[in-house]
Amino acid sequence: MGLVERAKNIIVTPKTEWQVVAGEATPPGQLIAGYVLPLAAIAAIAGFIGMSLVGALLGSFGVHVSLVWGAVAAIYHVVMAVVMVYVMAFIIDALAPSFGAQKGFPQALKVAVYSYTPVWVMSVVNIIPLLGILVLLAAIYAIYLLYLGLQGVMRAPVEKAAGYTAVVVIVGIIVAIVINAVAGVIMAAGTIGAGAMGGFHMGRGPVTYDRDSTVGRLDEFSRKMDEANKRMEEAQKSGDSGKQMEAAMAAVGTALSGGKGVEPVQLDQLKPFVPDKFVGLDRNDLRTDRSGVKGLMVAKAEGVYGDGAGKRVNLEVTDTGGAAGLVGLASWMGVQGEHEDSQRREVTRQDGDRLVHEAVDKHGGPSEYTVILGRRFVVSAHARGVDLATLESGVNGLDLAKLAALK
Repeated sequence: MGLVERAKNIIVTPKTEWQVVAGEATPPGQLIAGYVLPLAAIAAIAGFIGMSLVGALLGSFGVHVSLVWGAVAAIYHVVMAVVMVYVMAFIIDALAPSFGAQKGFPQALKVAVYSYTPVWVMSVVNIIPLLGILVLLAAIYAIYLLYLGLQGVMRAPVEKAAGYTAVVVIVGIIVAIVINAVAGVIMAAGTIGAGAMGGFHMGRGPVTYDRDSTVGRLDEFSRKMDEANKRMEEAQKSGDSGKQMEAAMAAVGTALSGGKGVEPVQLDQLKPFVPDKFVGLDRNDLRTDRSGVKGLMVAKAEGVYGDGAGKRVNLEVTDTGGAAGLVGLASWMGVQGEHEDSQRREVTRQDGDRLVHEAVDKHGGPSEYTVILGRRFVVSAHARGVDLATLESGVNGLDLAKLAALK
């Protein structure tokens, strides 16, 4: 069945379409390449046009995201669309026995993929950013589609389908919050793009690649996901619902961490990197937060500095912990970028093994200097009344090598 017809049917006549879907034997690769990527790409392009070309309205001023950042966001959201449907499929599959449903990852993946259909389709309205609220309505309808899909495809009993849906949605929301939080970190760093396939070496024999190249890392990630799936199968055989949920969350953690289970450091370890005085300004406030769920924790310490006369700086030091794999994408796939217009200049560059993003307003507005180091830690300073050179000097004056070495 064609993409357009399937999308229309799953939205307009879901009850009958789920029965059709249940009887299909669609390979996961075909499902991703033939359905997820095209729809996610359309949604991402609409968002790019809306934010970078049309512009969102903020009060009486038109605000545009730069073309570089817009492209970053588009690529990131396509990648995350694939990650999200796999994560949701793992959750659906792992929880199936607990709600009397039939376990089977291929079926679970179909439910995850097709349930997202209205969100991707409605995301076209993001061409006009003010209409983005309509996507929320589509998300609500997607929950209803999930409810029907769990019955029609996973064969969940009607009396247990609501509870099954609720648990899947709750876990999905937690994952989405983490993904969106890290999206903000990566957008601040400002680059994910071309050069992603570096590290190939072609010869007369089989294709090989460097372990530290993007391809090598993705191969390692694939192996880790296979291991996570096997642990889920073992948990299923045990019949212990607690172990099943733990295995499902471990798989989610594997997806978000890039194949490595990473717990963020304790807040007391981050606080020293938010000093009492920064760029000559006294610290007025210190905020800390370490939150998430097991395997998906993020820690942050933030200092607010000012002189009460117009100078103000927010310094954030973040350990992305369980979501470090997503931040790692910025380093694995990073390229240099530069954007400049009459209002603002932004530059993203590699500085050794660090990724640096800097932005300055040409008319005395806010400036920003952000560094990603250790493919995990993010140090970001946002300022008003402080020039970029001073901000850069202040960030680099912190003991970044010590921060990167934290475990």
